[in-house]
Amino acid sequence: MIKRPDTNAQRLKRHKRVRGKISGTPERPRLNVFRSGTNIYAQIIDDVAGKTLVSASSLDKAFEGVGSNCEAAKKVGQMVAERAKAAGITTVVFDRGGYVYHGRVAALAEGAREGGLEF
Repeated sequence: MIKRPDTNAQRLKRHKRVRGKISGTPERPRLNVFRSGTNIYAQIIDDVAGKTLVSASSLDKAFEGVGSNCEAAKKVGQMVAERAKAAGITTVVFDRGGYVYHGRVAALAEGAREGGLEF
């Protein structure tokens, strides 16, 4: 019998390792990324206060189109950057959530940078 590796458990292990090194502060909050098979989500989090400051996803009412491709990820990145600017946030720490910095995760980061966030 062939055992398949639990890829989500591996991702959570990587995410835990990364989270040991980075943390969001009020001056420089953390931009967290979560991607599912059908959608992508981004949150800007202040870990000191334990609060989500800004969020955007491909499920938002303002979002149009398919939520599971690189174009959608880029739009979500731009949306989160726009909302962060409105909240007075300019610099963040990027948390890729244990995912490889490639494809949708990289597109979201690129969109956030284009939107004006610095990281």
